[in-house]
Amino acid sequence: MSRALLVIGSEWDRQRAAAWVMKAPYNTRIEFKAPKRTCDQNSKMWAMLTEVAVQVPYHGLKLAPDDWKLIFLDALKREVRMVPNLDGTGLVSLGRSSSDLSKSEMSDLIELILMFGAKHSVKFRNEPEYVGEPA
Repeated sequence: MSRALLVIGSEWDRQRAAAWVMKAPYNTRIEFKAPKRTCDQNSKMWAMLTEVAVQVPYHGLKLAPDDWKLIFLDALKREVRMVPNLDGTGLVSLGRSSSDLSKSEMSDLIELILMFGAKHSVKFRNEPEYVGEPA
């Protein structure tokens, strides 16, 4: 087996994971991750990013929701990595993706967007009900 994913949801899953570990050849990589973001969290994030994009200019520019997502992801976890673009006329940001966020990280991102929105008088509306992590 070159690649596998197992979400531990029961004792049987735990036993299966342990069996895989015991059979894995040396130098096999094993990665443990927190649960991924939920669809509700993702929907809420995009609704909020759209509201920010419509209501807030950024340094005199009108940014798209995708642009705002990158700005908020950068604020969530500072990972500035820039490389020259292919024709040498500018830079490309090698930022992170929101699809890789855990539920907890996504909750933090949504809180960050809410705080920014409050500071800039953004009115959030028409967003799906959000079911986040308990405080």
